[in-house]
Amino acid sequence: MFEGIIETLTEQEVLIVTLDVAIFLQILGLFFAVLVDQYITKEQRKRFIIIVGLLTVLMIENQAGELLDLATTPYSIYILVNILGYIIRPIIIMLFIRMVDDENKQTLLWVLVGINSIIYMTALFSPIAISYKKGYFSRGPLGYSCHVISLILILWNIAFTFYKYREKIHREGIIPIFVSITIILSVFADSSMAYNAPVTFLSTTMVSGCVFYYVWLHLQFVRDHENALKAEQRIQIMISQIQPHFLYNTLSTIQALCHADPEKAAEISEKFGTYLRQNLDSLDQSDLIPINKEIEHTKIYSDIEQIRFPSIQVVYDVEEGDFLLPALTIQPMVENAIRHGVRGKRQGVVKITSRKLENCYEIRIEDNGKGFDVETLTTMENTHIGIRNVKGRIEKLCHGEFSIESVKDEGTCVIIRIPFSVEE
Repeated sequence: MFEGIIETLTEQEVLIVTLDVAIFLQILGLFFAVLVDQYITKEQRKRFIIIVGLLTVLMIENQAGELLDLATTPYSIYILVNILGYIIRPIIIMLFIRMVDDENKQTLLWVLVGINSIIYMTALFSPIAISYKKGYFSRGPLGYSCHVISLILILWNIAFTFYKYREKIHREGIIPIFVSITIILSVFADSSMAYNAPVTFLSTTMVSGCVFYYVWLHLQFVRDHENALKAEQRIQIMISQIQPHFLYNTLSTIQALCHADPEKAAEISEKFGTYLRQNLDSLDQSDLIPINKEIEHTKIYSDIEQIRFPSIQVVYDVEEGDFLLPALTIQPMVENAIRHGVRGKRQGVVKITSRKLENCYEIRIEDNGKGFDVETLTTMENTHIGIRNVKGRIEKLCHGEFSIESVKDEGTCVIIRIPFSVEE
């Protein structure tokens, strides 16, 4: 049956039917995707369903011009079909705007949409907007009101998107701006056509634009989800570094020094306060910080530990200090070296070095402690959560390398390499 129908169609008609089916499938697929999507809000789902319904009506309105016969179709039907198309288009654009600006009601813009609807409703009794004279479509003095109001809405959407995403426009605002610009271009393309196309560029652009907005909303969700994960990770990292035993032991040391050496107790109290403050500040810091700041934080920690364990020596050999790395990177590794490596030795040494290689910056945290079997890191997850956190952030935030070399009864070396591209 379908083969017989297709054989009676011209190549142009087959192309139009194919385009109609493709657009209809986009609308249908978007409708079902929105219905089952658990990641968009109730308000966003409602807007998308309204847009899908309006797009369906718009596609029917496009086809009506081809299906209706001027000679036999009542004048009122033609007028209603055109009124519908001119009213729907600004509403869809307005709903696109609400996707970008979900906080403000935009009452003034909705008033413009309402004025547009009233203007074209006058076509039922007046030729001031549109009319059919002797079987031909004609525009009155207000015939281009839809174009003007739609252009105002689109320009407002572009301006607001630029303003909202001005600090990261190349990433987050590109899709709304792209859709807005293509709508403008599609209007010019339709105006240049010498005949009334059954499927206009504008209708096709609006359908595709709706799909783009749906993708854009999911990109927003992914970004917000990643930010939430980063915030949660920063909290976990901070908590994992402020160990209860360290807090208790430090406070006990300060208490003991209050009687034996009050000045020393005051000095340690100040350093301990600075240590806690810097850990808390790391929650609000950007992902990467200068290495000198991380070294400063590490020195405060090691100074406190050396009061309790005078046999431990921490040596700093920072040849290269002009690059960035994630916060709480070196200090946790020094803490591991002291706690699990050199604390029980008569002459324990932890050495931190930083140097510039051919294609990266290298940081080494070495100790002469008891060492361990590196393969046990994969099985002792709870014990080495700090190592996993540091390794994950080095690889994800810096695209760097993190490795551990250790020999039992000889010591351990943590090697961190940060590529130069992080600085670009």
